[in-house]
Amino acid sequence: MIKIIRNLLVRNWELKLLSLLLAFILWLSLIPEEKTLSEKTLTIPLETHNLPADMELVEKPDPTVDVTIRAPNRMINEISAANVFVKLNLSTATLFQQEYPLNETMISLPPGAEVVRISPTKVRLKLERTQEVMLDIVPTVIGQAKEGYGISKIEITPPRVLVKGPESKIREKDKVSTSPINISELTASTDVEADLILPKPELRLASPRTRVRVRIFLEEIKPSGKPEPKRK
Repeated sequence: MIKIIRNLLVRNWELKLLSLLLAFILWLSLIPEEKTLSEKTLTIPLETHNLPADMELVEKPDPTVDVTIRAPNRMINEISAANVFVKLNLSTATLFQQEYPLNETMISLPPGAEVVRISPTKVRLKLERTQEVMLDIVPTVIGQAKEGYGISKIEITPPRVLVKGPESKIREKDKVSTSPINISELTASTDVEADLILPKPELRLASPRTRVRVRIFLEEIKPSGKPEPKRK
């Protein structure tokens, strides 16, 4: 009996192998394309949304998330970081929570695709309350006045500006400076528009104003070294 079975298997084995291969190819061709799935892993930027207006994000989460996606073969190559989004909703965030889970509901995918894995499954971040404070503005003057001239005073309008930022980063003793003002070519009192430069990168202006008017009062200096008002 064993010999008979072996003869059946061995006899014309080339034709039998070819028939099996053709049958497999025919089977693959009959499977709907939608039923043939593939997977790919993408590194996607993590976006934070709906941060409460009275809070600051002082320690940001990991900037990217690895997402493994399963989709039909016909569309798998069309899926990329350009059409997959990971969004962390912070609308209910509190000062005390520092770990936030990630799940498939936070990931926007093309129709027909699904999330297989997310790494990491949670992220860490830190929030602080927003604080506002009025800070003095100080001019940044560069260069030297021409020979025979000196600066008697400098006026800034407005002299202070409202600044906001994380409560741990903002201090009333901080100063807002202006962009550099070159006085080396001045021969008369002059008004200059200057940009505002904040003392720390975590701070921002609380109003649309980004420039101030700086008036530089220039005087002639007598040979004795005492300044005298410039003649009109």
